Order: sequence, then C-alpha cells, then structure tokens
Amino acid sequence: MRPLTLKRLLWTCGALAAVLLACVVLALKLGAVPISVTDLVLNLGRIAIGRSDQLQTEYRLIIFELRLPRILLGVLVGAALSVSGASFQALLRNPLADPFVLGVSSGAAVGSVIATLAAPRLALITPLGAFLGALATIAAVYFLGRRDGQLDSTTLLLGGVISASFLSALVMFLTTTLTGRDLRGIVFWLMGDLSTPVPTDLRWIFTVGLFAGIGAIYTTAPDLNLLLTGEREAIHLGVDVTRVKLVVYVSASLLTALAVSASGAIGYIGLLVPHAVRLMFGSDYRLLIPASALCGAIAIVLADTLARTVAAPTELPVGAMTAMAGAPLFIYLLRRGLR
Repeated sequence: MRPLTLKRLLWTCGALAAVLLACVVLALKLGAVPISVTDLVLNLGRIAIGRSDQLQTEYRLIIFELRLPRILLGVLVGAALSVSGASFQALLRNPLADPFVLGVSSGAAVGSVIATLAAPRLALITPLGAFLGALATIAAVYFLGRRDGQLDSTTLLLGGVISASFLSALVMFLTTTLTGRDLRGIVFWLMGDLSTPVPTDLRWIFTVGLFAGIGAIYTTAPDLNLLLTGEREAIHLGVDVTRVKLVVYVSASLLTALAVSASGAIGYIGLLVPHAVRLMFGSDYRLLIPASALCGAIAIVLADTLARTVAAPTELPVGAMTAMAGAPLFIYLLRRGLR
C-alpha cells in the first residue's frame, strides 16, 4: 500500500471535490423543469458579481429556493452518514457495521418521533431526541456484541439487526397515533426525504454540529488505524482506547442523529461508501475519513437527483434509491464473510 503523504491527501480530496461540484451542477440542471448549463452558468455568474436582481422570479424559486438548499442538505447528510459508517467499522472491527445495519439510524428515528410527538414546538427537541436515541442504541448493540469480554462480530451484527427490527416496529407503532397529513409526512420522511429544509434558525447549529463531529473523528484517525489490529495491540502501542471509543461513539452518534433528524433514515450509505473508498484509496483513516465524506456527499446528491427525475414529476424517497444499490452489496459482503 502506498504511504500517505500530504500531497496525495490534497490531490485526492481536491479531485473528489471537483467531482462533487460537477454532481451539484448536474443536480441543479436536472428536474421536472430542466435548465440548460449555459443559463445556469450565466445566472450563477450574475449572482457572483452581485446582479441577482436580474434573475427571473421563477428561476430564482426553482434554483435557489428549491434545488440548491436540497442539494446542500444532501451533501451534509451524505458526509455525515459515510463518516459515521467508516468510524463504526473501524471501532467495532466489523466491515458490515454502519448506522443503518446496527440500528443506530432506527434509534435516532425513534428518538426523533418521540421528541416531535412530546414537544413539537421546541426547535431543538428533534435533533436532541435523535441524538439520545442513537447513543442509547449503539450502547445497547455494543453490550449485546460482547462475549467473554471480547467483541464478537457475528453477535454484534445479529444484535444490530434485531435492534433495528424492534425499533422499526416501535416507529410503526408510534406512527399509528398520527392521522392524515402528519401520517403521510412522517412515513415519507422515514423512507428518506430531502425535500424539507432544515429550519432557518437551526441551520448554523446543524452545520456546525456536523463539521464538529467529523473533525472530532478525524483527530482519532491515527488511533483508528492502530485499533484495526485489535484493542490489546493498540494499548501496547500507546493508544488511549477508552478515550478513542468515547470520542468516536459520541461523534458518530451525533452525526447519525443530525442526519436522521434532517432527512430521515437513509440506509446503506455508511456501508457502501467506505468500502468503495477503501477499494480506491486504501484503508488509512487519515485519507479514508475525508474521502468518505466527499464520496458520501456525491452518492446522496446523485441518489436524490435520480429520485427527483426518474419518475418526474413524482418524487421517490431517497432511501429507496440507496437501498437498491446497498442491499445487493450487503448480501455480497455477508456471503464473502461467511466464506
């Protein structure tokens, strides 16, 4: 494996950022009302030089009030889910670990629904409930995965699947208390929905929380590389395993909670993206974490674009698009692990 250098890190992240920018432009162009690339570039140029008053009202509504906020939300959600998935896989030393498979997304969804039903008018109650639900779920799954003082991958995976099934049933039970418009909205949100933007007064908190969580996990990247060899070996090499676990568990749960509270339970991004990044760039977490964030953003933007356009003007849930790609990969990885 090639050693990681600062030049390689910057070139890789720069190339992925360029691909992400191209995907954003493509997503702005495609939709129920198609827009030419020429008009898009010209109007973005007008915005850049301060002549936004020359834009047509319909154009401003479609691009800057509907599509762009949705795309930016998809970028943040994809980055959060991918980084949390990569972190869980390193900490639990299980290639099948991700927020969706381990039940963390379902736990965050339960927390969000309970918090919304209990106090719907409080601004921070939904992300707070999602965070507590995600943290409680990963703690329970970790406890179920312990056997004779060691972490057993098979038991951990089964514990996550069982927890996810139970929590999904609990969400279904809670949705029966809703009626009419609220029921349809919560069901569509649970399948993954980026059409509802984060409230204006929470956008900065949401964005800062995501970057803080990713940054906290990145500070543990060298330790995560050593943890892949095992906890005892990492301790002998000077790693404070307890601190790393605390930082990664809390940060990954925070990322999952913020993503779920904003977009619902979008599955398989945390499983699919880190594996693709490992195949392309290796398993060094100093590169894997930022590359996973960028690739996760690319995956969600493309999935959301397909969800908006494949059956236009009807929109499909983003989670349905990611599951169509993620479920076959999950089966492949499971079969390979059994062999």
